[in-house]
Amino acid sequence: MSALEWFAHKPLGDGIFWIQERFYESGNRANIWLVRGSQRDVVIDAGLGLRSLPDYLRDAGLLAPAPGAGPRPLLAVATHVHFDHSGGLQHFEEVAVHSAEAAALLRGDNYEAVTWLSEREVARPPRPGWSARQFRVPPVRPSRLLQEGDVINLGDRQLTVMHMPGHSRGSICLHDKDRRILFSGDVVYDGSMIDWLPYSRISDYVASCQRLMELVDRGLVEKLAEEEIQKQPGKQDEGIHITNDYTSYPEDAIVSQVT
Repeated sequence: MSALEWFAHKPLGDGIFWIQERFYESGNRANIWLVRGSQRDVVIDAGLGLRSLPDYLRDAGLLAPAPGAGPRPLLAVATHVHFDHSGGLQHFEEVAVHSAEAAALLRGDNYEAVTWLSEREVARPPRPGWSARQFRVPPVRPSRLLQEGDVINLGDRQLTVMHMPGHSRGSICLHDKDRRILFSGDVVYDGSMIDWLPYSRISDYVASCQRLMELVDRGLVEKLAEEEIQKQPGKQDEGIHITNDYTSYPEDAIVSQVT
């Protein structure tokens, strides 16, 4: 199966594209984003890696031509190293991840990546003889280590790194401050919060959600990128309400689950 068959995309306007792994049918399926800038393009999360995402971007004509000679810079940023977000990093030359999870990515730590894939989740195998039991996230050497407050410069837009641990210890969001858009990774999503994985920490997750709510209350975040996929009124509100409920979790219950 070619990369053009494996992936599909939807343009959301303003240089943002949502990309999906068509034949991976699972609640674990990550949203993949392409954000185009005047000088550099950024992919946010890379999927499983069963087919080459850079090949798809090129073959689908999603990468703007570079001015002059040489390829246009393309950076893949993992919001965290869980397998559905980091498996595809192997296909990129430039890779960025938060420093808290860089070592796990470098050694191909499939415990921290919580790698789990079943045959029934893959509707069409990517190649003959492929087996889900053989799937692993391979070691990848990050070319850039991210910290809170770092800015990824795309030329005409900047993405600010927000360290939002809880779901994992190195979870980040990317904030386009000028457009008030947040790429949230797995910090917030529809459904109950997943806070029981290796290196999840409930108290950190609550603090991260409180921080997100403050950004919304102050008008610094008006859109979650995930809202734009569905184009359903109130879709963002649903995710925000879930986040708000999570921040209301009783403090004594948090302490009892952490200790």
